[in-house]
Amino acid sequence: MRAPSPRGPLSERVRHALTTGEVDAALPDEAARAAAASADLLTDEDVQVTLTALYELHHQGLDGVDDRLEWDPTLLRARAALEDPFEAQLRAEVTVPEDLLAELDADAEREGLGPAVARALFDLTSRDDGPSLSAYVARKATDDQLREMLVQRSVYQLKEADPHTWAIPRLLGVPKAALVEIQADEYGGGRPERMHAALFARTMRGLGLDDTYGRYVDDVPAITLASVNMMSLFGLHRRLRGCIVGHLAAFEMTSSQPNRLYGNGFRRHGYDADVTWYFDEHVEADAVHEQIAGRDLAGGLVEQQPALRDDVLFGAAACLAVDGRVGRHQIDSWTAGRSSLRRPLAVGSAA
Repeated sequence: MRAPSPRGPLSERVRHALTTGEVDAALPDEAARAAAASADLLTDEDVQVTLTALYELHHQGLDGVDDRLEWDPTLLRARAALEDPFEAQLRAEVTVPEDLLAELDADAEREGLGPAVARALFDLTSRDDGPSLSAYVARKATDDQLREMLVQRSVYQLKEADPHTWAIPRLLGVPKAALVEIQADEYGGGRPERMHAALFARTMRGLGLDDTYGRYVDDVPAITLASVNMMSLFGLHRRLRGCIVGHLAAFEMTSSQPNRLYGNGFRRHGYDADVTWYFDEHVEADAVHEQIAGRDLAGGLVEQQPALRDDVLFGAAACLAVDGRVGRHQIDSWTAGRSSLRRPLAVGSAA
C-alpha cells in the first residue's frame, strides 16, 4: 500500500526515512520523546500512524519503499521506542476481573489448567458490556454509516488473519494444529475467492467502496489503527505469543452473533446475499472457531506452558477493551451527527 500520510512530526520524519532510504540515527530518541509526551497513545494520531507504517514493512510492504528497510536496525529501535510504552499503557489500563481469576484457580484444581482457562475466556467474553456496534448497525445505521463501518474495518479485514498467523511457528502440538485449522478457514481452505479478506472486499465493492489494500488507512482515526497495531505488536514478538493467542480466542468468541447482526443491518438497507456473504460466512464459521480457539488453542497452550496463562487472559481482555473503544468511537460519532472518520467519505464515490 501507499506509505500513510504523516499526522505529526514523528510520522513525517519516518515517512521521509522510508521513502528516501535516509534513516536518521536520531529517530529512536525522537520516537521515545513523542511517546513520552502523549497523553493517550491509543488515540495519538502521530504515534499510531507511525506504528502502522513500520508494521506494514512486515506485512505487504509499502509502495516505493525498499524492502530491506524491514530490518533496518534504527527503524527497529524507533519502533521499539513506541512499542514499549504502547504495551505498558495497555497493561496498565486492561485488567482481568479478580473474581474470574479466583474461579479459574478453583476450576484448575478440579479439572486442569487448560479447561479452566477455556472456561475463563468464555466467561470473560460473556461479561463484555461495551457498546454494541453490531446492534447499532442492525437497528439504526444509515447507508453512509454502513460505508464508514466498512472503511473502519477494512484496515484489518483486508489482511484478515495475518497478525495471528505469525504465532503458528511459535506453537507446538495441539495449539499449533488448532491455530492452523482456524487460519485455514480464514484463508478460504485453499480457494482464493473464498478467503475472508476476499469476501470482505466483495462487500466493499457492493457499497461502491475501493477495495484496494490499505486504501483507507489515511481516513481512519488513531484508535482504529491502534486496534490493528496491537495485533501486530502481539503477533510479531515471540514473548507475546500468549497475548496473540488470547486475542484470537476473544476475537472468535465475540464474532458469530455480531456478524449476524451486521448482516441484518445490510439486509435492512436492501443489500443482497452477495454483499452479506462475508458476515453470513462468519456466523457459522466462528461458532466453530470459538470452541477450537478457547479449548484447543488457548487451553492447549497454557496446558503446555502454564506461565503463559496471564498473557493469554490479558490478550483476550485487551481485544475486548480496545475493540470496545473503536466501537464506542463510531457510535458516539454517529449519535452526535458526525462522521467517525477523519474526513467524511465523498457521497456516491469510492474516493
